[in-house]
Amino acid sequence: MKVMMFHLMPYADLDLSVKDHYRSVWVVLPNSHFDPVKGHVLYNRYLDELELAVEVGLDGVAVNEHHQTAYGLMPSPVVTASALSRRTKNARIAILGNAFCLRENPLTLAEEHAMIDCITGGRLITGFVRGVGSEYFSFGANPVHSLERHQEAHDLVVRAWTEPGPFAFEGKHFHFEYVNVWPRPFQKPHPPIWCPSMGSLETIEWAAHPDRKYVYLQNYSPRESVARYLNLYREIAQTKFGYTANSDRIGWGAPVYVGETDEKAVAEARPHMEALFNVFLPKVSELMFFPPGYMSTASLQKVIQHKKSNTGGVKIETLIERGVIIVGSPDTVRREIARCHRELGFQEFLALLQFGTLPGDLTERNIRRFASEVAPAIRSLTDKEYQGFEMAKAS
Repeated sequence: MKVMMFHLMPYADLDLSVKDHYRSVWVVLPNSHFDPVKGHVLYNRYLDELELAVEVGLDGVAVNEHHQTAYGLMPSPVVTASALSRRTKNARIAILGNAFCLRENPLTLAEEHAMIDCITGGRLITGFVRGVGSEYFSFGANPVHSLERHQEAHDLVVRAWTEPGPFAFEGKHFHFEYVNVWPRPFQKPHPPIWCPSMGSLETIEWAAHPDRKYVYLQNYSPRESVARYLNLYREIAQTKFGYTANSDRIGWGAPVYVGETDEKAVAEARPHMEALFNVFLPKVSELMFFPPGYMSTASLQKVIQHKKSNTGGVKIETLIERGVIIVGSPDTVRREIARCHRELGFQEFLALLQFGTLPGDLTERNIRRFASEVAPAIRSLTDKEYQGFEMAKAS
C-alpha cells in the first residue's frame, strides 16, 4: 500500500462563530474574515507540514482545489504543488484535483501540470475533478454542463499530452485551432490520472471505463458507504466492462489523528475535528453544494443519503463509530486501517493529518507519530488481505 498525506490548507484562524451568522463558510462568507497576515503564516506553516511528511518517509503528499471558502485556501493547487516540487525529493505530488472543466481554456492547466511533471522528473499525479457544486457559483458556470465539460476537457488534455502538435480540437464546449502544448509531460504517456468523487454513478462509470481505469478515490463517508462506492466501481468494471478492477485502482482518504492513548487522541482531536465537520464542511442539504443539474437525481439521492449525518452538530464519537475518521493510539489506528483494508481493499491511503483548526504543534506530532508508528505497518497490506466483495451488496 502507498501512504500519502493529504492537506486541505483550511483557514484555521477562522472565528467559528461565523456559523451562527452565515449559512455557509463557502461562497457567501465575506472575505473580510480573511486576514492576509494570518494567511501568510498559515500558508508557510502548511507547506512546512507537507514537506515534513516527505522528510519522515511518507510516499507522497496531496493537495486540491477550492474557491471562495475557509475550508481550503488553495484556489490554485498548482501553486502549492509548484512550491513542493523543488523542496521534496522522490515523493509523489498529487493534485487531487484540478477542475479542468471549469476553465474556458483547460490547456493552461495542462501546461502547468506538464511543467511540474518535468521539474519533478515524473512525480506528479493529476486529479481530474468536476469541482463541488459551490465552485460553479464561484466561476459563474452552469452546473448542468458539468459532466460533459469534465469529460470533454479530459479528452482535450490527454490528447494534448500524448499527440504531437499542433492539431485542431473541435468539441461541444472547447474549440482550439492549435493544440500544441509546450512543455510535454515527463511521464509517458502522461502523468497518472486519479478521479476523486463524491459518489456520482456517472463519474464512477467514466473512471472505470477500460480506456481509463483511473484510480477512484472516496473520502468523508461512513465506512459502510465507502465500501458500497468502491465496490460499485469494481462491479461496474466486472459486469459492464468485463475486467477485474485491481485494488491498485482503489483509494480511500480519511482524517486521522494519532495520540499517545485513545483517550488523549480523542480529547486532543475533538474541537478541531468537530470544527471541520460542523463548520468548515457545508451541510449536505445545502443547495449551493448540490445545485440543480450538477448530478443525476439518482446519484444525488445516494450521495445525500450516505453523507447526511456527517455534518450539523456531529460529535467525534459518532464520526469514529461510523468509520468516517480514525482517531486513537498508534495501535488502534493501525488496527482500524488494517480492518478497513480487509473490507475495502484500497492500495492508496490518503491521511488528512491536519484538519479544521488543529494547531501546528499537534499537527507536527500527528505527522511524526503516523509516519513512524502507523505507516510502516500498513504499507505491507496487499490484495492478499482483502476479503473481496459480494456483487449483490455493491449497489
